[in-house]
Amino acid sequence: MLPSQPLLVSLSCIVFTGALPNNGVDQLKTRFHPAWLVAAVTFLVLLTSAAFRSSVGVLVIPFEVEFDWPRSTTSLAVALNLTLYGLAAPFATTLMEHMGVRNVIASALGLIALGTALTTIMTEPWHLIILWGVFVGLGVGATALVFGSLVVTRWFSRHQGLMLGVMGAAWATGQLIFLPIIAHSVNISGWRTASLTIAGASLCLIPIVCLVLRDRPSDIGQLPYGSDLHRPLTPEYNVHSGILKAAASSVKILREVIASKSFWILACTFFVCGWTTNGIISTHFIPAAQDEGLPPTAAASLLAVVGVFDLIGTIGSGWLTDRFDPRKLLSIYYGLRGLALVAMPMILGPSVEPSMLVVMMLFGLDWVATVPPTAVLSTRIFGAKAGVVVFAWVFAFHMIGAAVAALLSGVIRDISGDYLIAWLLAGSLALVAAIAPLALPRHLTQ
Repeated sequence: MLPSQPLLVSLSCIVFTGALPNNGVDQLKTRFHPAWLVAAVTFLVLLTSAAFRSSVGVLVIPFEVEFDWPRSTTSLAVALNLTLYGLAAPFATTLMEHMGVRNVIASALGLIALGTALTTIMTEPWHLIILWGVFVGLGVGATALVFGSLVVTRWFSRHQGLMLGVMGAAWATGQLIFLPIIAHSVNISGWRTASLTIAGASLCLIPIVCLVLRDRPSDIGQLPYGSDLHRPLTPEYNVHSGILKAAASSVKILREVIASKSFWILACTFFVCGWTTNGIISTHFIPAAQDEGLPPTAAASLLAVVGVFDLIGTIGSGWLTDRFDPRKLLSIYYGLRGLALVAMPMILGPSVEPSMLVVMMLFGLDWVATVPPTAVLSTRIFGAKAGVVVFAWVFAFHMIGAAVAALLSGVIRDISGDYLIAWLLAGSLALVAAIAPLALPRHLTQ
């Protein structure tokens, strides 16, 4: 447990002055480091913004019932959301470098609030595509895993793998654990109330972000947690350098690494990761379960089980990444996920059987356990500074994979009447992805 007095001192100083008191720096270095407070707010943003994005899985059938839209239409909106979610990530990372973390995250939360609130007055499919696909997609893209990776890289010299696991758990768990609450709200009050609640929650996060987040430890006279106390504090970047410069920097790094075999292995395996999580499970598990006669609240509760066990699995994966070969960890994770997906159509039915609970628990342990080793490999192979942007591009492939799976799975269901082919395809891709990480270089730069 962290001492409460230093926490209150640091919080009050950050909120009201933007810096720590000079006579308290040495004490806080030894008793409480503000990196933990910044990490806590980052965790909260990741947790809630991920929940906002994934809530569309609960809303698919209510949209279809009210507007008589086919599954492929709602899947198209989700696919665009996921694509922009991924493509926004590398540019958001460089925007944070040049314009400041608080400015980018606060703006992104405002975009999420605007997009979800306006869905309550939509009447046409293109309204959903623009509001949920574009507005919410761009907003959650800026508040995605790369945001957590950037914070961890800047604020922590020790326990980076563990903290990446914590941030990955927030992002993944947020997508799942709040779904039963949203599903219950939809059943009781309708989907418009749920949308307005999401918009309100996004707005409530903005002042917290503005009061607490700082770009780097040096902004408040600190070093990253676990770093050498004798290292001089030096400014490392120029805030407000411009959007065009930020975008050019991100594209420049992509051009530098695009010929690397290691980049394509990381990108393609994360493409499969997105396909097998956000793409088919987050988007289509609840509609698929309802097709089999399972009530939506029960299906959402099963995803909450995945979320709870993901919290354990992803943090555990971060701990393992600090100690074991991340390539081998990725191979194990993708292999287990492939087996779970292949088993899904055989156990999904009108009631929650013990076998379903076991598979969902195992799937939860493996949900985004791939994040810590993939992020660490990105920085080890391409360097600490470029590695964060490389991971952002790898994450873009993750969300493009999710988008393809969301759209294709909806089309498969419309054509065949069920999700059998979609489940088997996802499982097969995961099994192939289990082999690919072993081709990464054995001796990685530290």
